[in-house]
Amino acid sequence: MARTAREVLDDAVRALLPGAGANPLVPRIAAGDAPVAAIAAIALEQHHVIPSDRHAFLHLAERAATHRQPLVADFFDHLAQGESTALERLGPLAAACGLDEEAVRAHEPRSGCQAYPACVAQLALGAEPVDVVVALTANFAAWGEYCATVALALRERYGFDDEACGFFDLFAAPDPEGAQRALAAVGSGLASGRLSEHLARRYGRLLQDYEAMFWGTLADVG
Repeated sequence: MARTAREVLDDAVRALLPGAGANPLVPRIAAGDAPVAAIAAIALEQHHVIPSDRHAFLHLAERAATHRQPLVADFFDHLAQGESTALERLGPLAAACGLDEEAVRAHEPRSGCQAYPACVAQLALGAEPVDVVVALTANFAAWGEYCATVALALRERYGFDDEACGFFDLFAAPDPEGAQRALAAVGSGLASGRLSEHLARRYGRLLQDYEAMFWGTLADVG
């Protein structure tokens, strides 16, 4: 029996769900035990992650459009728009952590935090775009949960206001339009025979590993 787009995506999310202990920092933030310096480090690193990911998503959209995969291109265009919004929301988070524009500009990114966007950029160059849709959807499920936990903790444990939490709120909130675009993209990939679940899972596993590396790199900050 032919697989549906919903089955492909749901199975990928389940298969790539991070195990217990995969993220050493978010539980500390949830408990209020992490220093503000660690939260500031998230903001500083994301000032490099977000622009890189945005460029990668735009390139994936362009590649998909070139190969007559408009529904796949629509998915990545939507992601690129979201990254633009995310970048705008980083400023208030950085300010709440005591960082000014000079500190943001002067920050030297950590390799362990930038492995994730480097992987996304590599996929943007050579991977089948619809395979990347599956991989990112699985990764975003975990990322969204982390952001929801951090957003709540920043309010309850650290006294951050809504504006300062806006970056995490963005990714924690449901994205029904993005979900529909992912389903449409994967459906088109199945229909055209361009989707490889094996490669999509491989890419997703790499992204989850690099996601864990991001949080692990920042766990001892401060």
